[in-house]
Amino acid sequence: MKKILKKALALMLAALMLASTITGCGSESESTDTTTTGITAVDTTIELLTDGNPITGFDENGDLMYNGDPAALVDGDTVYIYCGHDASTNNNYNIPEWVCYSTMDMENFTYEGVMITCSEVSFLNSDSSWAAQTTKHYDEESGTYKYYMYICGWNNTSSYTDVGVVVADSPTGPFYEIETSLLIDGMFTTDSASSWSDIDPTVWYETDEDGVEHRYLMWGNSNLYICELNEDMVSVKDLDGDGNITYGTDVVSLNTPVSYTEAPWIYRRQDEDGNYYGDYYLFYAYGWREQMAYVTTSDLFSGDWSEPTILMGPTATSNTNHMSVIDFKGTTYFIYHNGSLSNGSGYRRVICVTTLTFDEDGNIEPIEETAAGLTNRVAVLKDSSGNILYHTHFTNTTSDGDYPIEGVYIGVDLENVTDEDGYWMIREQNGEYDEEGAFYVSIESYNKPGCFWTGPKLAVQLTHDYSGYFGNAQTYRVVEALNGSGGISFESAQSPGKYVTLSSAGTLLLTDGSDADACSFTIEYINLED
Repeated sequence: MKKILKKALALMLAALMLASTITGCGSESESTDTTTTGITAVDTTIELLTDGNPITGFDENGDLMYNGDPAALVDGDTVYIYCGHDASTNNNYNIPEWVCYSTMDMENFTYEGVMITCSEVSFLNSDSSWAAQTTKHYDEESGTYKYYMYICGWNNTSSYTDVGVVVADSPTGPFYEIETSLLIDGMFTTDSASSWSDIDPTVWYETDEDGVEHRYLMWGNSNLYICELNEDMVSVKDLDGDGNITYGTDVVSLNTPVSYTEAPWIYRRQDEDGNYYGDYYLFYAYGWREQMAYVTTSDLFSGDWSEPTILMGPTATSNTNHMSVIDFKGTTYFIYHNGSLSNGSGYRRVICVTTLTFDEDGNIEPIEETAAGLTNRVAVLKDSSGNILYHTHFTNTTSDGDYPIEGVYIGVDLENVTDEDGYWMIREQNGEYDEEGAFYVSIESYNKPGCFWTGPKLAVQLTHDYSGYFGNAQTYRVVEALNGSGGISFESAQSPGKYVTLSSAGTLLLTDGSDADACSFTIEYINLED
């Protein structure tokens, strides 16, 4: 397989990095740039933090590609993450196909290509590759393992959503439609809360203590449905044996967990020998703007749920979220989406990952989204006096009207900030200012992924438009410190000759650079786990 890191320039930039990770001063470029103020700015390089979150967001050429609704499958020594390709150029969903990424270490990810398009599924319209989950199961008829992707989307002849299944002989496809691909017609669930109630299938199968295998399919928006599948994995089981698949008997509408919205995911813990034990966990999207929550039950068909626990608050960059939970090489991973890539949104999402921790009673510790992800490597920026630069502390709310986040300023001695408000990710440029991009960066908040330094009055701001304007405003040329201290300064790429400056009020803004000390900074890289 062709291995592609999620940032195509990572290898090239590694050669330009500083040998030291303590200071921000790098090797001098022969080229200089003289501004209209008479300042000679000398290019330099700093270490880019290209790993961490997001873990996807690129195609086979390393070009930007948005994707959401992750569903992970562990198959031997490899994790496959299936997701929808977000091709939107406005505030509407446009998801024409399902794609896949793979990893053997949860650090390096390979784009595996398109698994199947909506156009290849006879009952779907062309742009609704909504949440899907893939599982591996032994096919008795063929005597081989097959891969079953449970899909959903708008029906192309009605105003309802459907749930179906497509099949492949390999985890990387190609997946294909079969005669019984349509499992649940949206008009079959007659008490649906809306025409889009039949979405987000999740599948689970295991063998009970009597040696009987059960295969469960669960799905639903607002309503929560469940059925059992036959051994073929592509048809609904006739539970009462009357020869018909009946709503209310064979397909059941469950009591919904508190504030259940969508995105169910079934999970159960395993012992050292791989045996399942304890209650089932049902993870789901909670409320709106969506948070991530879970409940537990001893019987999936009962609808008898525990009180919910909210694991993750709403993201600042996407009004939806969707998780998958897997065990891989001794660690439990929580995989989710947000809109944190440049010019991303709730319609142009990207996949992220963190870990889950259980206490001795089986409760799960709350988790926060971070831009560092599993790496925990961040940058700390300081002014010329050694004061740390923070952004104003804020909490993501559940009100869509509060977004996009604006007016979150950056500076020193801000009130009520946390340590996390002073951690930064030095990223490749969001704009397009030179072919190599070696001296151009964007600076992202660690604990508010997708929020970048944005000029001219420096603030942490979302890249929430589709024109590329904010990507340009969030790009800075890195130069040697204007005060000659050996540190660094940042020149606005969008407004050449304007430099990031610490004002007398203690906040950042852009000026002409005449106060060299106020325009000079140092950078230190730290590992949070240390």
